[in-house]
Amino acid sequence: MAARGRRFAIASLTFACLLGLAFGWQLLATPGGLAVPAGLSFIPGNLFGGAELPAGALLVPPPATLVTYQFLHAGWFHILGNLVFLRICGPRVEGRLGSGPWTVLLLASGLVAALAQAWPDPSSALPMVGASGGISGLLGACLYLHSRDERHRPGMQLPAWLVLISWCGMQLLHSSWVEDLPGAIAFRAHVGGFACGLLLTPVLHLLALLSADARPVARTLRSRDSSH
Repeated sequence: MAARGRRFAIASLTFACLLGLAFGWQLLATPGGLAVPAGLSFIPGNLFGGAELPAGALLVPPPATLVTYQFLHAGWFHILGNLVFLRICGPRVEGRLGSGPWTVLLLASGLVAALAQAWPDPSSALPMVGASGGISGLLGACLYLHSRDERHRPGMQLPAWLVLISWCGMQLLHSSWVEDLPGAIAFRAHVGGFACGLLLTPVLHLLALLSADARPVARTLRSRDSSH
C-alpha cells in the first residue's frame, strides 16, 4: 500500500472553532462578565441524584451535560491553555487515527473524565466545565502513538513518554492533594481522560489501519471483476 500523505486536521480545527464560538457566546451572554450556565455544566448530583437543578435551569437532559460541559470554559486562561494543548496534540493524533476516530476519542475521553471526577462524590453539586478532560485523552493517545518522539528543552532533549507520564503523575498527585472546592482544577478528570485515551487509542488505531488496508483491496477486487 502506498504511503498516505499528511492529512489536514479538520476535526482538530473544527473542535477549536467550536470552543471559540462557545466562549464567544459565554462572553456575549453576560455583558461585562462570563456566563457559565449550570444547565450546560456537568454536575454529578444532577445526573446521579442529590443536587437537582430548578426546572428553569435545565437546558438539556442531565446525560447530555457529559458532552455540553466540554465546550464551556471558566475564563481566558482556561480556554487558552486548552487550545495550546489541542494545537500540540490534536493534529498529531488525528493524522494517525483519522477525523472520525479522533472525534470519538475526544468525546469519549471527556465523558470518562467527568465520571472520574464524580466518582468519589456522585451527589456533588459542584459544576465542572472545560475541554481538558477530552484533551487529556489526546495526551494519552500521544503516549501510545508518539512515545518515541523527543521534546526539546533548553540544554536537553526529553523523550515524549517521559514528559507525558510525568504530566499524568503530577495530575494524579494533585488529585489527592486538592480538595473539591469551587474554582479548583479537576485533576481527577485529567487522569480519567488520559487513561481513556491511552486505553482506547490502540483499538481505534487498529480499526484505522484495517480500514486503510481494506480500501485498496476493494478496488483491486472491483477491477478484477470488471475485466471478466
